[in-house]
Amino acid sequence: METVPLTSLARAGGCAAKYAAAQLETLLAGIVPADDDDLLVGLDPADDAAVYRLDADRAIVFTVDFFPPLVDDPRAFGAIAATNALNDVFAMGGAPLLALSVAAFPEELPVEVLAAVLEGADAQVRAAGAILAGGHTIRDDEPKYGLAVVGMVHPDAVWPKAGARPGDALFLTKPLGTGIVLQARRDGSAPAGALDSAVEAMVELNGAAADALRPFAPNAVTDVTGFGLLGHVHELASRSEVRATIHSQALPLLPAALELAEAGIRTGGDRRNREFVGRHVESSASGALEALAYDPQTAGGLVVSLPAERAAVLEATFAAEGLFIRRIGAVEEGAGVSLR
Repeated sequence: METVPLTSLARAGGCAAKYAAAQLETLLAGIVPADDDDLLVGLDPADDAAVYRLDADRAIVFTVDFFPPLVDDPRAFGAIAATNALNDVFAMGGAPLLALSVAAFPEELPVEVLAAVLEGADAQVRAAGAILAGGHTIRDDEPKYGLAVVGMVHPDAVWPKAGARPGDALFLTKPLGTGIVLQARRDGSAPAGALDSAVEAMVELNGAAADALRPFAPNAVTDVTGFGLLGHVHELASRSEVRATIHSQALPLLPAALELAEAGIRTGGDRRNREFVGRHVESSASGALEALAYDPQTAGGLVVSLPAERAAVLEATFAAEGLFIRRIGAVEEGAGVSLR
């Protein structure tokens, strides 16, 4: 498709373009949370998606997520953006039902480019068992795409961030490093195959992992996106009023991610994430592994907190179904996050 590379039109791509978490907290501080008993998850505290109870057996999960392009292939961009939005529903324990496109594109781009973005998104929505039913587009010099997604969950089976308990084990279902790999691609320093591995990870829906996890009734779940592993683990720990310990040597990493981190590759999201959560983190990890723990992810994996005595069965279940999972730490009494 003969057109300008999509990433050349974006100041920051993927979840690295998210509003800084520290500024977001300030922004939301002035909004009074809704007083409605059926709003099971809203702004107090905020989570991966909103959840509203319809009746004793049904609740809707609602989320919206969009961002500028992080790859030049328009179909891959659409697939990654859709996956990132759909994964918020999976992170709440829900199943996606319906999605609407949120799109902004320059008029100068060929219509075939936007069509390819929509095709990539539609394929992921279908794979998630949902329907892409419409959406809204505007003109913008910087391309942006994402989805508003509605899903369903049982009111008693919602997975919040605020449920981790001392004695839990912490797991991660995807490798880290997408932000650093994508930045290296922009800089021209990414080794062969690194981008392909990152894209493969980013288009992997968390639906299969959520299905395998559901029988274990986890205490807390979140997905790793723009605030990095440490940012999202901090949210889980602070809202659960516990301390999370992460073992840096156990972190699963994308191919070449550690090499690139050791070479000093960083995104702008690294600085913003450190500003947000750095004061809550005690770290004795190497500089490269610490950077990967702060690295903003796009369509990252699930962080799972559940009793340690169920860990072996959980790992065996994931292995039997051909799914990736890695034990990365533990939950303890106290506060804050430790990266050892």
